[in-house]
Amino acid sequence: MAPSQLQICDCSTSLEREGGPGACKNRCIMLSYGASNLQCQIGRQQAGASTSGRSAITRCVHGLCVRLSAVCHHVGLQQKSRRPCKRARHCKPLTVAAAATSQASTLEWYDEEDYDVVVVGAGHAGCEAALASARLGCRTLLLTLNLDRIAWQPCNPAVGGPAKSQLVHEVDAMGGEIGKMADRCYLQKRVLNASKGPAVHALRAQTDKIEYAKEMRRILEDTPNLFLREGMAVGLDLGPNDEVQGVKTFFGLSFRCRAAVVTTGTFMNGRIWVGRQSMPAGRAGEAASEGLTEALLALGFETDRLKTGTPARVDKRTIDFTHLQPQPGDEEVKWFSFDEEVHVERPQLACHLTHTTAATHAMIEANLHETPKYGGWVESKGPRYCPSIEDKVVRFKDKPSHQVFLEPEGRTTPEMYVQGFSTGLPERLQLALLHTLPGLERCKMLRPAYAVEYDYFPAHQCHPTLETKSIQGLFFSGQLNGTTGYEEAAAQGLLAGVNAARRAQQLATVVVPRDSSYLGTLVDDLVTKDLREPYRMLTSRSEYRLLLRSDNADQRLTPLARGWGLIHDRRWDSFQRKQGQVAAEQLRLANTRVQPECALALEANQISQQQMSTASSLADILRRPHIHYSLLEQHGQGAEEVLSTAAKDAVEIDIKYAGFIKRQTKQLQQTAAKYGKKLSTDMDYMAIKTLSMEAREKLTKVQPMDIGQASRTGGVNPADITALLIHLEIQRRQQSNSTPQSDKMLQECH
Repeated sequence: MAPSQLQICDCSTSLEREGGPGACKNRCIMLSYGASNLQCQIGRQQAGASTSGRSAITRCVHGLCVRLSAVCHHVGLQQKSRRPCKRARHCKPLTVAAAATSQASTLEWYDEEDYDVVVVGAGHAGCEAALASARLGCRTLLLTLNLDRIAWQPCNPAVGGPAKSQLVHEVDAMGGEIGKMADRCYLQKRVLNASKGPAVHALRAQTDKIEYAKEMRRILEDTPNLFLREGMAVGLDLGPNDEVQGVKTFFGLSFRCRAAVVTTGTFMNGRIWVGRQSMPAGRAGEAASEGLTEALLALGFETDRLKTGTPARVDKRTIDFTHLQPQPGDEEVKWFSFDEEVHVERPQLACHLTHTTAATHAMIEANLHETPKYGGWVESKGPRYCPSIEDKVVRFKDKPSHQVFLEPEGRTTPEMYVQGFSTGLPERLQLALLHTLPGLERCKMLRPAYAVEYDYFPAHQCHPTLETKSIQGLFFSGQLNGTTGYEEAAAQGLLAGVNAARRAQQLATVVVPRDSSYLGTLVDDLVTKDLREPYRMLTSRSEYRLLLRSDNADQRLTPLARGWGLIHDRRWDSFQRKQGQVAAEQLRLANTRVQPECALALEANQISQQQMSTASSLADILRRPHIHYSLLEQHGQGAEEVLSTAAKDAVEIDIKYAGFIKRQTKQLQQTAAKYGKKLSTDMDYMAIKTLSMEAREKLTKVQPMDIGQASRTGGVNPADITALLIHLEIQRRQQSNSTPQSDKMLQECH
């Protein structure tokens, strides 16, 4: 009987045989030929070959061809469109003697699915990454451990707050979803820091966590090009040039792709702790993700451990609210999204305020040895700006009490989130501790508090695009990069999704500059600083926060996202209309003058305690302290055209703070001129002896893009930056003076 003629790629031409079985050295594919049973070491696919004739099956594995037909094609899942395989020229014939058998078998394959982008993890980073990729036209797979926990809020079901609200506004301005979700699913909204300047105004929404997850899943399922799949990623398929070609799952499948975004949150080797007891879990009731950390370590990545925690949940039906201070929402509802279609007001639920007592502190101090941190069996660092209640008691011994907020988790659940009361104490002590709080003396605990420890990958291993430096097409995002918070994760996810799509489409990846947004500040901090504790966004982290306000996020970022392809026509038309209204109204206010004896001027004098002696423009009146646009409207001096609240706010802020904005804009321009000098990504910093050794090591690790990024790198001081600038100037002069004649003279001197 004639042997079967099989054509396969160079990578599989060499077979090792041990007894009956054989294996491909490069472990590309597993084949089965009757009794011969040629098999790959990883045992990923099986196929049978006929003892007579040739099968017409065509496959591409890891971008390399394995075929039984004379023509090679790359076949997708639906096998509708066929593209010539680029590596067909590498295919060589290999003869394999088939075992004699009377039963004919056919070559069968599991039809693996082919995607442009695979996103691992469906938390807030994963959802934004998948949506951005799909909306840019890429066939995108969102791979998650549990389809019922998409966009889950395992800690506080709230969006926004200081600096975080700016991130949410920015994500929305770039076509993201988190702002719309918070507007659709809010239980309560409040503007924090309202008495301060607009740079630190912070919108915060308590959200319905059940509705939020359900609504986000609906959005994902309705998005063209986006596919959901339940599974655990355990590794990557890489090409010959260390580029991503697929994502491997625990049960042996490999989803081919051109780019991958890893957004695993707290799940990678996650372990939750309640007192001395622990178990593997990404969060309570959900299994940890295992295997991916080890696969990435094998590829040379650096990893470490962080921890975070969440407080207990209590039954609101067992709380005595009579002596608690209610915290109602604002009467005038503000919005995260610039899209007015989601601006639908709904009934608000109140939160309530209680506080710790002397009994609370005494119980904590007596049982510190029972907590993972103070007991010494967990050394991972937790978030500095969201400490556990035992950390508060230890670090702030002078304070007799700490605030505790009771916040609803949804409209259809009795669960209340005890904000500010996370703890690592054993479950047997947690209920007794809750009973020391006023109003909770007889409460029932529905879920215990716990701490979670997990793997993360320091983000200095990423470019500012969030693409890893060592693996092309691999992007890290969210808590995997060492951040904490839904908002920080969502912002990173959008950027990673955009760049993954552009990488898959063979377009240049994009960087969001530090001075353009809080997102740019966040990413710049992550990739330049050697962070060893969870990173939280703060307004103080931005040098230009007066320019990076919530109200102008669309003005700063929507044109950028429009260029990427994330802003559809209706949204773009709405943006242009708003900008035109704001500009026209500012011009009208500057050109409209009123006399000092008019009713508007008299009331403005009284409110601002400043007298107006001559005719003044409406813009000059609006610049006065405590004067708002609403006063102009009360006196019939508002715009003839109906303006949205957002447009009115933009007009007022631009006029009232024009001097400060102009000054900071000038500072930004000066800084850009000084620190905008580009640096080569392959610069040998170890050869620059005028730099300190620490600076050489840190700059080599980070590989900054420009002088500004180098100056923000941890361990690099101003003297190092001066030395680096001098080195660059010497290089520039040497290159400009290097003529053939001077080169010849230099050689003669040597």
